[in-house]
Amino acid sequence: MTGLGVGFEPVAWPPAPIRTERLVLRESEARDRAAFIELFASPEVGTYVGGARPRDELERTAPEVPGRRPGFFVAELDGSMIGIVELNRRDAERRSQVRPDAGEAEPGYLFLPEAWGHGYAAEACAAALDWFTDALPGEPVVLSTQTANTRSMRLAVKLGFTEVQRYEEWGAEQWMGVRSPVTPSG
Repeated sequence: MTGLGVGFEPVAWPPAPIRTERLVLRESEARDRAAFIELFASPEVGTYVGGARPRDELERTAPEVPGRRPGFFVAELDGSMIGIVELNRRDAERRSQVRPDAGEAEPGYLFLPEAWGHGYAAEACAAALDWFTDALPGEPVVLSTQTANTRSMRLAVKLGFTEVQRYEEWGAEQWMGVRSPVTPSG
């Protein structure tokens, strides 16, 4: 077991699979490779994250077990990968002003287009954030998204993020919210 990414050292990885009402969040496996390629080659998925990657490049370069690293969850529905959720520390160069030393936790997520509109992203992100809050109580979490990405803006609010700033980056207006640290109950 290793620590959860840079700055998450006290957290053992991988955790036991996280089960929600409909999903399982788990570490990636070799059987997920085709879905990873589909996810990162999708023009719809790539709209707000720099575009789709060429499928032939992904076929050549994707590792046998893509995404196997601390903080990276596969979202599985009925035994198949439908998306990913990850938690990372923000780089010092991308300070959010939420913590003076930077390094806030930041979730990211991508789901296959056929999984959109069913609440899976909200369910998976909420479960990953709850796990993180239990593992590192009191840690602030920030989320950034393009303001043009209305689905992500709605999800951020649904997950309890409140706006702290807007800024220009990558040629588009970005929104940043913070999720107040909550001590787990019970």
